[in-house]
Amino acid sequence: MDIGKKLKELRLQNDLTLDDLASRSELTKGFLSQVERNLTTPSIATLDDILEALGSNLSDFFREEEEKQVVFSTQDFFVDEQEDYQIEWVIPNAQKNEMEPILLTLYPKKKSHVLSAYQGEEFGYVLEGTVTIVQGNKKYKVKAKETFYLDGRQSHYLYNHGNSEVKVLWITTPPMF
Repeated sequence: MDIGKKLKELRLQNDLTLDDLASRSELTKGFLSQVERNLTTPSIATLDDILEALGSNLSDFFREEEEKQVVFSTQDFFVDEQEDYQIEWVIPNAQKNEMEPILLTLYPKKKSHVLSAYQGEEFGYVLEGTVTIVQGNKKYKVKAKETFYLDGRQSHYLYNHGNSEVKVLWITTPPMF
């Protein structure tokens, strides 16, 4: 770990100059500058004083954050092939996130699984074909390159009334698939 670099980043995040930090920590500006440039190493007690002045502590400072995956490829997808549709979970373990996207391929004259009523919202983007959202006694037709946005207070499903596959990027929050 580059202690000096991390201290400097923390100081800048707090919008402090070296003078400000020196005043708060009762250390000299020159010493703090040397620490940030890794020309000297502070004792644990001094580091603790610096971190306190920065509104942090030793435990938080040395905690390494887990590197999270940002980009996902088709090798990361999980595919669930059903008789009426195929679901591709395009973000692995998305159920632990705030939202859950899937790529739904709905076969001709078939419907998706029914999403029961829940407290949440959904967004969909129809990539190919035309799909009908069936929500209670209401039906909404959505064509390719159109989107839908709805709350989950009523159970609903998607129906492909056409003769070719429909592809929909469908996102729920919280995760429901």
